[in-house]
Amino acid sequence: MDKVSIFGVDIFNVNFEEAMDIIKGFLKEDRIHTVVTPNTEIVMDAKNNTEMREILNTKDLSVPDGIGLIYGSKIRKKPLKERVTGFDISMKLIDIAREEGYSLYLLGTKPEVVEKAYNNLKEKYPDLNLAGFHHGYFNGTHLGMKDHEEELKVIEDINNVKPDIVFLGLGYPKQEIWMEENAKKLHSKLIIGNGGVIDILAGEAKRAPDIFIKLNLEWLYRLLSNPSRIKRQVAIPKFLISILLDRDSVK
Repeated sequence: MDKVSIFGVDIFNVNFEEAMDIIKGFLKEDRIHTVVTPNTEIVMDAKNNTEMREILNTKDLSVPDGIGLIYGSKIRKKPLKERVTGFDISMKLIDIAREEGYSLYLLGTKPEVVEKAYNNLKEKYPDLNLAGFHHGYFNGTHLGMKDHEEELKVIEDINNVKPDIVFLGLGYPKQEIWMEENAKKLHSKLIIGNGGVIDILAGEAKRAPDIFIKLNLEWLYRLLSNPSRIKRQVAIPKFLISILLDRDSVK
């Protein structure tokens, strides 16, 4: 599969349909597969973080979940096909799970939020096989406490129900760090680090209206909705400037 390397972070050059075809193939195999969804902020962080670059680059699928990555790749004449978001993949995975009978487990965010997301899914999709859920407030690898008893209990609980798909919502870089250490311990087919998707499923966060998404202005909606995000949104212009100043930024 063709990849584009941006500041050393390998991104699969796929559109949404191609990404889903790959994931459907993963689900047919009897081993765990890992999916990460780096955006502009993540790539900028990994640019000077060798450990995170290695973690991201060893996953089975890495999709460009950030419009800045698309623009940056085009600037250096190595264009990524399109933005492929973790949210869209996750929603499609729910559809696939319903159609094919795969089971889903939610892991992450606050106890009351993940429970609400679970209940919302149960009510909205009675035909969805929900294997279980667990909050993200446990001690483990993502907090520098590898093999903590709480982490081992979470892994045991997951393996007791053997979900095919795990939504991992610990946020970057915690979810990627946890996935790197523990994915191989799970009796599942797919784990995806999808950030705030569980919060959206719980109704605790909202995705941008379609018009903002179609115009690639989802970042603007987030900023207007929450002005305190300004420091995070500055990452996009900083990223594009860095691309312009470094001829070897995209390969």
